[in-house]
Amino acid sequence: MATIQPIAGENEQHPDVALVARVRGGDVAAYDELVRKYERQVFRIAQHITQNREDAEDVMQDAFLKAYEKLDQFQGNSKFYTWLVRIAVNESLMRLRKRRTGKLVSLDEDVETEEGSVPRDVADWDPNPEQQYSQAELAEILRKTIQGLPPGFRVVFTLRDVEGLSTEETAETLGLSIPAVKSRLLRARLQLRERLTRYFRRRKASKKVGGSK
Repeated sequence: MATIQPIAGENEQHPDVALVARVRGGDVAAYDELVRKYERQVFRIAQHITQNREDAEDVMQDAFLKAYEKLDQFQGNSKFYTWLVRIAVNESLMRLRKRRTGKLVSLDEDVETEEGSVPRDVADWDPNPEQQYSQAELAEILRKTIQGLPPGFRVVFTLRDVEGLSTEETAETLGLSIPAVKSRLLRARLQLRERLTRYFRRRKASKKVGGSK
């Protein structure tokens, strides 16, 4: 009878834990490793939220600096990356608040203001956009469409669908319940699809008008 083999890596410690321990022991080079490991992801998240490259660069620097200063507050109950993303999201939202001259940007306000605007029935794309546009053009269209999402929805969509965090990690990062994350993600996807549908319809209509001349 074959013996049951243990699952590889089941009890292995995440490498970030060792790096954090080294930083706490005074090894600054270990923190450089963490920065190199996650700087691109943090920058992408910040840019999705702030919609500004310079702000995203500032957020990335501030987030890593604040994480370093508050490393003693990291309890290790979550992944270091999840904890770092939480700091970056907060820094990004603070940037938005400053930019909007005092208008608060809350993760909750979008649910209240957008609750009734999510379409229940979204029409299929016709024709299939993948058949008409290059991947590069589609990527740019998608990027601009994501920019149009309300900040609260955009943050959840970015963490979950763009950066690939799990629902649990997204909830923990944003301080939301898992049902709230699922609800906002669904709304974000529906709004995104509706916005893309309108975009492709306008493009199709303008091409018909241009071709009839």
